[in-house]
Amino acid sequence: MLIKKEKNIAKTLLVLYNEERKIPLRSKQMLFNSYIFILFFLPVTLLGYYGLHKCGRHTLAKIELVLMSLWFYGYFNPSYLWIMGSSICVNYVLSQLLQKKWKLDKRRLVFLKRGLLTAGLAFNLGLIFYFKYYDFFVDNLNKAFSASFELKHIILPLGISFFTFQQVSYVIDSYKGETKEYNFVDYALFVTFFPQLVAGPIVLHNEVLPQFADRKNWKINSDNMSYGLYVFSAGLLKKVIIADTLSKAVSWGYGNVDAGITSMEGILMMLSYTFQIYFDFSGYSDMATGLGAMFNIKIPMNFNSPYKAVSVVDFWNRWHLTLTRFLRTYVYFPLGGSRKGTVRTYINIIIVFLVSGLWHGANWTFIFWGFLHGLANAFTRMFKKQWGRMHTALQWMLTFLFVNITWIFFRAESISQAWSVIKTIFSFQNLNVRAGMLNQFQLKEISMLYNHIPGVNDIVSSIRGFDALLFLGGCLFICLAFRNNQEKPFRPTVSIALATIIFLVWGILSLSGISEFLYFNF
Repeated sequence: MLIKKEKNIAKTLLVLYNEERKIPLRSKQMLFNSYIFILFFLPVTLLGYYGLHKCGRHTLAKIELVLMSLWFYGYFNPSYLWIMGSSICVNYVLSQLLQKKWKLDKRRLVFLKRGLLTAGLAFNLGLIFYFKYYDFFVDNLNKAFSASFELKHIILPLGISFFTFQQVSYVIDSYKGETKEYNFVDYALFVTFFPQLVAGPIVLHNEVLPQFADRKNWKINSDNMSYGLYVFSAGLLKKVIIADTLSKAVSWGYGNVDAGITSMEGILMMLSYTFQIYFDFSGYSDMATGLGAMFNIKIPMNFNSPYKAVSVVDFWNRWHLTLTRFLRTYVYFPLGGSRKGTVRTYINIIIVFLVSGLWHGANWTFIFWGFLHGLANAFTRMFKKQWGRMHTALQWMLTFLFVNITWIFFRAESISQAWSVIKTIFSFQNLNVRAGMLNQFQLKEISMLYNHIPGVNDIVSSIRGFDALLFLGGCLFICLAFRNNQEKPFRPTVSIALATIIFLVWGILSLSGISEFLYFNF
């Protein structure tokens, strides 16, 4: 009886946590920014992969990479390996059937292929619906009809949206006859390759599988390895030092919204989340790119300095590029794209962004965030000439302001809470900032630096909120002044080697606790 009571209490606490944060509680994960990944998993996987290739065991090398990727995924929760395994098997069989040269007349062949495609879409979308949206759907059904259907409180499997969308694209391409016949090991490697498994990018089969088949990629390439280590280290620093520090200010702010925050605290909270999600996603994208390069695999760019955007359209040409590509190819174009008139084009754009919002999470805040971006995208296209006449600086400021405000809906726990934060910010009634907020920006490394420089500490102490000003100002400077790591030409030099060592050591020494990437929740 006591054990049952304890289980119920634990379940209740889990549910409350999920409802409060809109994200699943995960007891343990093998994160890119963790000791076990950096110091054990990665070197062991690299040694096994290249060692087997050197011994001429090329198929075994791929199998080793698949098994290590499955361990990486299952480290979070081994019970969810059956979901991924079932998904891989079902989609592989369906794609093979779609690629098969059936000896049927055209009418029966079309009927068969459409049936297989429908089955594939139903399976994949049904999988996402059950694990990601079932409780959301039932909860809203209960509210709308005063019903009392039981919620299942399902913990979201890690990365299900990413590996499912990736396989949806493969099934659809198989239906179109745009895929080659791959064996099961190759297909499993396409889905499970751990650098892009849990948070993207959403890669296409023709982007990675030919690279794994290329013989020159079967041995260590010193240029790719040095580039991979450099980019991985830069991403680690973005995540651990910048994004994780900003997350403290964001958590403090939203934790005090109900009790009351000042306008200036709301502004700091808004900017902190704007830069947190930027450096969190940018850091992950860099680390994924770097890891791919270590295996001689070029992963497609997924993040291209989005805060340099001068319109909402430009923003979405820079933010989460592979998701944008997927939605354009497999949602926007099938809806008719821009081929069915101006009004239908704008409707299609809004539908795509509603899907994007829903993809990000089972909450009305995500859907409304997507709707706002859809409207802004449509209006920007509608008034393209008028927008183009404005000065570039004004275009950037309006775009950046819009992105900041809409991120509030993305992060808030409800639409009403988001409106409350926005009203507080634009009331400008109280510009004071409490010590609790300012203390979140303190970085011990920076404090140690200016504490040991004569005279600097006195100046810093006289400026209230210096750490916050330095942190947020520095974030904006980095966003605007530097090019994407994938855009810059790379040459292994002594300075690059030193930077890699500093970034990596600083990042490893700063690792503490569980700090998952925001996009792991989508």
